[in-house]
Amino acid sequence: MRQRLPNWFRVPLPPGAEGGRVKRLLGRLGLHTVCEGAKCPNRSACWHDSAAAFLILGDACTRDCRFCAIPHDAHPAPPDPGEPARLAEAAAAMGLRHVVVTSVTRDDLPDGGAAHFASAIREIRARLPGATVEVLIPDFQGDSEALDLVLAAKPDILNHNLETVERLQPSVRPQADYRRSLSVLRHAAGAGARAKSGLMLGMGETEPEVSAALRDLRAAGVSLLTLGQYLAPSAAHHPVARFVPPAEFGRWRDGALALGFASVASAPQVRSSYHAEELMAGGGAP
Repeated sequence: MRQRLPNWFRVPLPPGAEGGRVKRLLGRLGLHTVCEGAKCPNRSACWHDSAAAFLILGDACTRDCRFCAIPHDAHPAPPDPGEPARLAEAAAAMGLRHVVVTSVTRDDLPDGGAAHFASAIREIRARLPGATVEVLIPDFQGDSEALDLVLAAKPDILNHNLETVERLQPSVRPQADYRRSLSVLRHAAGAGARAKSGLMLGMGETEPEVSAALRDLRAAGVSLLTLGQYLAPSAAHHPVARFVPPAEFGRWRDGALALGFASVASAPQVRSSYHAEELMAGGGAP
């Protein structure tokens, strides 16, 4: 059955002209965005503001997480070596000051796609030297050498989402691992990167479980946090257990700041890359 969104989740759609320009630019350059691939509810607003989270390494994932709308393919096409340069071209054409790059998970590649991430960061730096760069990476199966390839390219923010509490991990992201994700974040923070992570609420977690996850993230050195409402992409995905009211998201934000997170975006519409520039600056998100 189709989810009935509560009134607090509904926001007016912006005019479509600028969003159409962004979509045409991405199509001309053969680029993908997680905005479309993951069916993000904010994509119209972000494209209206000339913002997008670029999706590299193809548009199909070797994993099949039960929360995600991106298609699964155990044998996706090889990485496109020209993609990082085209991504930088698009970022320049959009006038981005903060560029977010994420990817599908590529367990079929020896380095999980880490070298491709590093190439994208370098291309953006060359084309937009004044821009900040945020990468939202997979776990690279816990390979610290792959992670170091990305870190060596000096992203301004290294984001890896924990997604949900420890108890729900086997059913929500069965090919990932809660402790492995924490180790990725700990390694990044230990290398001097600004580490960022996020959770989706409304999947069936309890308050003590969320509190434990937030403490684990802080202990791993994470300083930037996003908390948003989970929406099931289809009836075949993990179901929505409940819609979390805005006031509860506000309480989680206050609690996270009290734990020592430097900046927290916590609201129903929040996603990992939504208002990412504002979160990096320490102002949270609207």
